[in-house]
Amino acid sequence: MSRKRPQDTDWLKYVRQLGKNIEETREAKHLSQIEVANAADLSRYTYQKLESGIGSKPTGAKGTTPSNPSLRNVMAVAQALGVTLADLLPDMCDEGTKPPDLSAR
Repeated sequence: MSRKRPQDTDWLKYVRQLGKNIEETREAKHLSQIEVANAADLSRYTYQKLESGIGSKPTGAKGTTPSNPSLRNVMAVAQALGVTLADLLPDMCDEGTKPPDLSAR
């Protein structure tokens, strides 16, 4: 059984915000999930996991594990949406979604 690391909660918040940013950008461009997934050469399932920020293997009491999207997939989605990678990443200045410290503690 996987052990939940202290930073998983922070990472979950971060990847959920990333997913929300992707979803909002997609909707603003009036595209469906399948259209973006196809343009990014991703399966619909992989794309949906990216938007949700939830991984595919539930762990822990709450049954959720944060997704760990590859840089390649996030870049492919950014290109499919016609935006930069920076446009999709959560705001680095926002205390609630700034990148978590993932170093070993």
